[in-house]
Amino acid sequence: MTTTATGKQGSPAAPPAQGVGPLLRAWRERRRVSQLELALRADSSARHISFIETGRSRPSEEMVLRLAEHLEVPVRERNALLLAAGYAPHYPETPLDDPSLGALREGLERLIQGYEPYPALVVDARYDVVTANRGIAMLLEGVPESLLGPPPNAMRLTLHPRGLAPRIRNLREWRGHLLAQMERQIALHRSPGLRALYEEVAAYPVPEGGDAAGAGDAPVPYFALPMVIEHEGRVLSFVSSISTFNTPMDVTVAELAIETFLPADPATVKYLHSLMT
Repeated sequence: MTTTATGKQGSPAAPPAQGVGPLLRAWRERRRVSQLELALRADSSARHISFIETGRSRPSEEMVLRLAEHLEVPVRERNALLLAAGYAPHYPETPLDDPSLGALREGLERLIQGYEPYPALVVDARYDVVTANRGIAMLLEGVPESLLGPPPNAMRLTLHPRGLAPRIRNLREWRGHLLAQMERQIALHRSPGLRALYEEVAAYPVPEGGDAAGAGDAPVPYFALPMVIEHEGRVLSFVSSISTFNTPMDVTVAELAIETFLPADPATVKYLHSLMT
């Protein structure tokens, strides 16, 4: 698995109807790679890459996949490139409840449970919560049932005025971070559902005082933006990390993300461990 900061690179917004050439060119330009550099990586020639991008040459299925790999194109978009080139999708999209993914589901459960007492959860590409541990359940205490799904949505739970938003002391900063993250994901997946979710949560009113609140009331690490949140009269501070799978061969697996929240100060560590005794 690959652990990254909370954010992913976006993708070009060129529609599949343009054909595989413009799509590949958009990806290459997004990655800031020249035709010559891409040709060297893919064991081809700049002339051939140019012909593919302008539609003068139809790439083979193997070439589409090779170029997509060197351009770090997400798995779902690799299928879109293949379809645009006239080939069948290469990567399956297996439902998460399929028996073939049983070992994966069990492994994810063990992983986030092992992270307790610190909060951790698994979300899909639309930020719907696949599974969460007791640390997340602790933070969600008091959130109304109407926001808890099924399935609960991590962005809605965090930013809704009846969700966690009123408790987040640095809501302005944290909200901006989450909305920027969603914008990158929208570019990556071009998903109407994700776009609709973004428009919904971006329109939520900021709870009174939340827009002006900052993180200055609690110790703030300099290495990452914390989420500073109140819980039962205490102020807890967390920094988050997102992990994804290396070289996934299934669209569903490729779009899963594990988000973990690490205590950002000793008081948060002490309090969370006291809950386990």
